[in-house]
Amino acid sequence: MSQMNRRRALQLLAALGTGGLAAGCGSDTEKTDTASVEPIKIGLIAPQSGPGKAIGDELNNGFQLYLELNDDSLGGRPVDLLVADEGNSAKSGQAAADGLIKQGVLALTGVASSSVMVGIRDFIEQARVPLIGSNASPTSLQSVVYIWRTSYVLDEAGRALGRYLRDELGQGDRVAMILPEAAFGVEDVLRGFRQEFGESDPRIADPVTWTSNSPNPSKTAYVSDIGRALRRNPTVVFCAYSGTAAAQFVMQLRDAGFRGTIYAPGFLTEGPVLESIRPSSDALGIRTALNYSADLNNAANRRFASAYRKKHNVSPTTYAMASYDAANVLDQAIRLAGPTLTPQQVNLALGRIGQIDSPRGVWQFNQPRTPQQKWYLREVQRDGQVLSNVLVNELATLG
Repeated sequence: MSQMNRRRALQLLAALGTGGLAAGCGSDTEKTDTASVEPIKIGLIAPQSGPGKAIGDELNNGFQLYLELNDDSLGGRPVDLLVADEGNSAKSGQAAADGLIKQGVLALTGVASSSVMVGIRDFIEQARVPLIGSNASPTSLQSVVYIWRTSYVLDEAGRALGRYLRDELGQGDRVAMILPEAAFGVEDVLRGFRQEFGESDPRIADPVTWTSNSPNPSKTAYVSDIGRALRRNPTVVFCAYSGTAAAQFVMQLRDAGFRGTIYAPGFLTEGPVLESIRPSSDALGIRTALNYSADLNNAANRRFASAYRKKHNVSPTTYAMASYDAANVLDQAIRLAGPTLTPQQVNLALGRIGQIDSPRGVWQFNQPRTPQQKWYLREVQRDGQVLSNVLVNELATLG
């Protein structure tokens, strides 16, 4: 095949939604052609310090990895990736977005905090620059035009677990629901769990035990609340903590003598949390619902997870995967938008990309611009000397 015909074939493949494959298979001549095109600017918003830094690093890692595997380009255009610090408030998040837009970005991505996402919603809509959010995904974000999300909606983890436990638990089982008070999105998780389990089911009749909500709790922060919940003799605990708080909660729950199964949305054991739980046996058997597991057996995940482990020496998280997918959908949308690019054209093209071949499995955007995707049940097990979230089975398709 001649070089010109090969290039035309790759363009046709890209138009059919295989842009990531085409970009990864370019010849040296095509790389030279790409390098001669003026770079496009993409802005990534992520926390660079504080409690959210670990997630921010993963968002950066996932997006950067997609670029590295695809000749540092999206849609056949070289990319200049601009990174701005999200901070920990809506005000700092808006300042980050504003600064990037003033630099002429074609699109934005990232955003770790749901409170930041809600706070910048109107600003993004007025700026008319598409934001492909790769973590924060509150259920309250409705009727948006320029905000897309590649992660999940917060109530879906609760829905997936509620449906599963409704059928899995025996009639004599009791669920203790222990949750951090006023934590953003926790009410969404709880509502989804109750709706799917059954509001009137006696197995979840006990009142919710609310604990303090601190990103850095003390070693006794949850002791009294856990003690109150365990006095009802639950067989299962349902909770929703993340980061340092997740590790402290699990250790204090085990110290209180609870040896039953812990169920939670996946961020309870995602990323460096497992390394922080001591002794590590306290984490064994924890079951979580998430839209991704690093051991999923599909071609897209084998490529992604292998490259991620080679580069970072750890397994990828859902945060990195969703950011990798944000780059993937931008890659396809930019190809579809045509030669004269504007943020508005890219936004229109995002609605035309169809199914995405992702490490999580094939998914697509639904009408609210969030993923319609599979949810998985994972269990913490030993993998040699380390702990891993191991895929148990599929839970549901939601979205």
